[in-house]
Amino acid sequence: MKVTSPTFPENARKALRDETLQRALKNVEIGFIGKRQAAADALPEFEALRDLGRDIKTHTLGRLDVYLEEYEKQVTATGGHVHWAETGEDACELVREICRSVGARTLTKGKSMISEEMQLNAFLEKDGLEVTETDLGEYIVQLRGEHPSHIIAPAVHVTKEQVEADFRSKHKGLDPLRNLDAPESLLGEARQILREKYFAADVGITGANFLVAETGSSVIVTNEGNGDLTQTLARVHIVLASIEKVIPTLNDLDVFLRLLARSATGQEQSVYTTLSTGPRRDEDPDGPEQYHVILLDNGRSKMLGTEFEDMLRCIRCGACINHCPVYHAVGGHAYGWVYPGPMGSVLTPSLVGIDKTGHLPNASTLCGRCESVCPMRIPLPKMLRHWRERDFARHLPTNPQRLGLKGWAFLASRPKLYHSVMRPGMKLMKYLAPMTGLMKRLPAASGWTRHREFPAPEGETFQQLWAKAQDKGGKQQGKAR
Repeated sequence: MKVTSPTFPENARKALRDETLQRALKNVEIGFIGKRQAAADALPEFEALRDLGRDIKTHTLGRLDVYLEEYEKQVTATGGHVHWAETGEDACELVREICRSVGARTLTKGKSMISEEMQLNAFLEKDGLEVTETDLGEYIVQLRGEHPSHIIAPAVHVTKEQVEADFRSKHKGLDPLRNLDAPESLLGEARQILREKYFAADVGITGANFLVAETGSSVIVTNEGNGDLTQTLARVHIVLASIEKVIPTLNDLDVFLRLLARSATGQEQSVYTTLSTGPRRDEDPDGPEQYHVILLDNGRSKMLGTEFEDMLRCIRCGACINHCPVYHAVGGHAYGWVYPGPMGSVLTPSLVGIDKTGHLPNASTLCGRCESVCPMRIPLPKMLRHWRERDFARHLPTNPQRLGLKGWAFLASRPKLYHSVMRPGMKLMKYLAPMTGLMKRLPAASGWTRHREFPAPEGETFQQLWAKAQDKGGKQQGKAR
């Protein structure tokens, strides 16, 4: 997936003008926030589980090499194969080699953000392979020639009417007069088309929510069952996972499963939780003949031991995205790479480079909602500030930004000068705003006032109000004596 993060301001402006997108984004607030809160409130030990999950992940990252080696050992013991990839290109080559070794021509694929990092679909299609996404949201965006706009709801930016139009144009040979008004009819049609793909596929590719070192198992958590069909019906199953997905034991998995669905979709448990451990054994009724796991680094090992290591605790629940006011306004594509929202604004610079993604850490209000709902208690605002500091230190911000910050620092570090400038300005804006609409035309603030109202000052600064309160309090004490 091409990095377009440098054009975030342009992407955001375009998204704000897109009425269809704005209508679709309303579903993020409606569909996720309340459900997550209700699910968390219904589990008395939810906050304790967050602490435990954070501690397990921190422990694992401190011994990542040990657990990865144990995972490889267990996979090999069950008849599987582990492949190590330093870059996305390396991982793509490994997938191609496996496909060529079995003469594969068709592939089905479950949802995998790692494959988006790798640009896997485009790579394989250039080699003449047919790749079909089987997650409904991923299938929809594949038909549209787009990338996911959300890590758990890839097509959240698309309306039902758009899906119907895409199905009618792409699903050839079906009755043109068929009724697709209801969501159930769209789902049924997708099921009909995808069922043929499952049985025809030579190779099935899935991601992994977790990798269990104790047993060598890969774990996928889904609501559609497409992952199960993808990995059991094809002759070869390939698991794509980044190195931080490993956890020590099955007991640890229980902790994360209780956190993941509640944080992501507000469910107590996802519909399907599937553990795969090696290829089909003689006594198994089904399953793949070959089982391969490709472990991708792609810059993650460089995050270990840095101020961004905590980001590797992320379990990809999407809670931070669901609660982010900036994401609500512009959607996922504006962020210009695989991962949107607060987690993407921290992770993308780590993997791609701050020189290409300097706008992303600044695409945040630092309101703290992301950290407050993160099941792994990742300090996202803190890390966003770290990236802002690095961005500024590299002289990447534009001259107006740097001059504005220097001007503010000059005033703020000189209290007398600051108050002498601000007090008359506040009074002037208080009286002029109602008559002139001044607050809609503030210099250098059009990015704010174009889309929301900027409240007029009440006329007195906080310091003035504080001084009055102190003076009033002192007089009342004097009377009491």
